[in-house]
Amino acid sequence: MSVYLMLTTLTDAGRKALQEDPEILKEINREVEFMGVKILSQYALLGQYDFVNILEAPSNEAVAKLAIRLSARGTTQTLTLAAIPIEDLIATLKEKKETPW
Repeated sequence: MSVYLMLTTLTDAGRKALQEDPEILKEINREVEFMGVKILSQYALLGQYDFVNILEAPSNEAVAKLAIRLSARGTTQTLTLAAIPIEDLIATLKEKKETPW
C-alpha cells in the first residue's frame, strides 16, 4: 500500500454544508474508507488549505478516483501528493546504477 497526502480546500458550497452539519465530515470519511482508501490521519488547517489527510491506498488510480469523486460534488477541491517513506528513498539513492554507455 502506498501513502498519499491530500490537501483539501472547501468551496462556498462545502463551507455552507459543513456549517449546517459538521458531522458530514464523518460521513465523507466512511465513504472514503468504503472506496478502499484508509485515512491514517486527518487535520483541519488554518491557511490556504482547510484539511490535510494522510491516506493509504492500493494504487495511484484508487486515489485519483477518490479525488475526482470528492471534487465532482462541488464542495471541495483537492491536491494529492504521493509520499515516499524516507528509508525507501535512501535505499533507492544508494542503489548502484549501471551507466547506459
